Amino acid sequence: MNAQRTDPFRWRFAGGSASKTPHIASMTWRDGLFAHWPVDPDELRPHVPGQLNLETRDGHAWLSVLPFVLTNVGIRGTPSITRLAFPELAVRTYVRYRDEPGLFFFSIDVGSSLVATTLSRTAGLPVYDATMRVGATEENHVAFSSERRRSDGETPARFAATYRPDGDVFTAEPNSLAYWLTARRRIYAPTASDVLTGELAHDPWPLQPAVATIHENTMLEANGLPTPAGEPVFHYVDEMSMTGSIPRRLSRG
Repeated sequence: MNAQRTDPFRWRFAGGSASKTPHIASMTWRDGLFAHWPVDPDELRPHVPGQLNLETRDGHAWLSVLPFVLTNVGIRGTPSITRLAFPELAVRTYVRYRDEPGLFFFSIDVGSSLVATTLSRTAGLPVYDATMRVGATEENHVAFSSERRRSDGETPARFAATYRPDGDVFTAEPNSLAYWLTARRRIYAPTASDVLTGELAHDPWPLQPAVATIHENTMLEANGLPTPAGEPVFHYVDEMSMTGSIPRRLSRG
């Protein structure tokens, strides 16, 4: 799933498939945690739209909660004064559509009401406005907290964790669990009539082992998702620059 540039606004993915739409946006990911939990696929399947095939690894489906900060967000080539920065918290799982691996997002909370409104209207994604705080502890951990301003259900959507890297930077091997969980570039958002998709492009993730303490996490419950079947797997990413495409529609035929 690695990507290479084909022209200034398009990318080619491993295996030869080229991006179908221009990558007009650019951004930088910082201070991010990948927190992955194994779950029973039979319990998760009802929560994933029928157009998508739920993927499993070693008999488990996987749910991931990702806190991070996006900086320098904007249209490629625009001056820095026009760029945005905000924290984000994503809840996702692993799927295929027409044999192409990708991600399905149950929720994306962002610390910007403007971004939340814009993305929810244009990208077909479940994006919510949240109160978020990101800082550092005396022990040099990232301290991240989020509380959604409006919850759709009875359970408030909250998350709080402290985390830090705990080992050297590495690139995940193609057959490893770390690669399976992180090396995906496509996002799928099914609608009643078709499937929206978007693409991200970046170098291989500079992963590090991580230690994390999750102080509060109602994100799975708030999304109506099943209880994890095992302990989480953590990875840390300090920084990654990437580009993003405009959404496009895939016919269901």
